[in-house]
Amino acid sequence: MIKIAVLGYGTVGSGVVKVLNTNAKLIAKRAGQEVEVKYILDLRDFPGDPAQSKVVHDYNIIAEDPEISIVVETMGGTKPAYEFVKKALQSGKSVCTSNKELVAAYGAELVHIAKSKNANFLFEASVGGGIPIIRPLNQSLTADRIEQINGILNGTTNYILTKMEKDGSDFAGVLKEAQQLGYAEKDPTADVEGYDACRKIAILTSLAYGQQVDYEDIYTEGITKITAEDFQYAKALHASIKILGSSKRIGGKLYAMVAPQMIREDNPLYSVKGVFNAICVTGNMLGDVMFYGRGAGKEATASAVVSDVVDAVKHMNVNVMTIWEDEKLEVAPMDEMKNRFFVRIGIGEKAKAKEVFTEGEEVDGGVEGEFGFLTGEMTEKAFREAIAGFDSFITRIRVGF
Repeated sequence: MIKIAVLGYGTVGSGVVKVLNTNAKLIAKRAGQEVEVKYILDLRDFPGDPAQSKVVHDYNIIAEDPEISIVVETMGGTKPAYEFVKKALQSGKSVCTSNKELVAAYGAELVHIAKSKNANFLFEASVGGGIPIIRPLNQSLTADRIEQINGILNGTTNYILTKMEKDGSDFAGVLKEAQQLGYAEKDPTADVEGYDACRKIAILTSLAYGQQVDYEDIYTEGITKITAEDFQYAKALHASIKILGSSKRIGGKLYAMVAPQMIREDNPLYSVKGVFNAICVTGNMLGDVMFYGRGAGKEATASAVVSDVVDAVKHMNVNVMTIWEDEKLEVAPMDEMKNRFFVRIGIGEKAKAKEVFTEGEEVDGGVEGEFGFLTGEMTEKAFREAIAGFDSFITRIRVGF
């Protein structure tokens, strides 16, 4: 029997305990032996909860217990999670985590510590909730050179944009509704400003290329400026608006960003609606593959964590190789990235726009007093300099077609 400890008894942690209890026989069969939760670390007590007898408040009880072979970390954040996880790995215990902040900030270091101790640091649930993507990148796609990753990596923002598109609603109203339904946090900043998706694309890119990609280096733009009028123009273009986490290598340089983009029906991410997430990976031999499913939620995320637990049990005292070097992979300056742009300006500067953006294509979104158009492909710097000369500039959205 393998005994484990769960750090944090919140949404995901309690989900992990539920999955382990509900599917105990199946998990034992697939892992090769029974898995039992011996400790649950939390600051709180849970009177009436069947798990209360396992609750401890001192991490050292777990760290110093030789019976604990695997630690499941679902606390979130980096403090004290980093300290606890590092200590567990250094003592030879494997760690399974859903903590994207921890993985994005310290993934390379923790992978190396695990390797040195013949233990494992596994983090399938840190990106995409229940969607299997980390293991495929590590194992299934190893024959390919990854050329590009595009993903809808946050269920909250995808829900909001889907609702805005369907109902013609404004951002503030849909956000409030999402909060009431539990799809958005009371403080939704990490989601709506793109920070959550940024950490996830940093993790995926680090794994795809085997080097550390710092999320702080990735250009990040949220959805707070997207309006109902933007969707009118998107409809005229037979397109949808999604916030995508993207990374690609061109000519030896890595480009990465998180930002809203207009995409059309031929893009596999076009039909991903509501709280669902999807990640499209392009390999030089395989072409496009897409991973789709619920990107968040108690059971979905907990299921991914427990899949890592099973993997850790099957590879007890054997490190599952993950290539993630400490050496930093630089992200090319955003100014150099080439994109097409959809632009809205006042109707009075229509003629000027046609002169400045000679490859422009007019878009009739039915919005009075405005001129909407698509640019040709150009660098971010060239676009920024060109649009600076327009007094009536309203907004721009990058175009993924």
